[in-house]
Amino acid sequence: MQQNNEQKPELKPTVIWKCRDASCKAWVREDFATGTYPPCPICQGETIRSYKHLPAVAIKKPRKSKKVSP
Repeated sequence: MQQNNEQKPELKPTVIWKCRDASCKAWVREDFATGTYPPCPICQGETIRSYKHLPAVAIKKPRKSKKVSP
């Protein structure tokens, strides 16, 4: 049998917004949510704040564009 050398990513408690509708399983990380109380990304219903243990994600900040002087 071969050993799997891949390591599982470290999970961290992450704030998420999940849909209030129990039949809708949609959720979004707070870092990627739009607004204070974002609508559900699938059904557009109300969301509630919660936590999930997820791998960390590096959020890239947009670079400032350099303006070329004429």
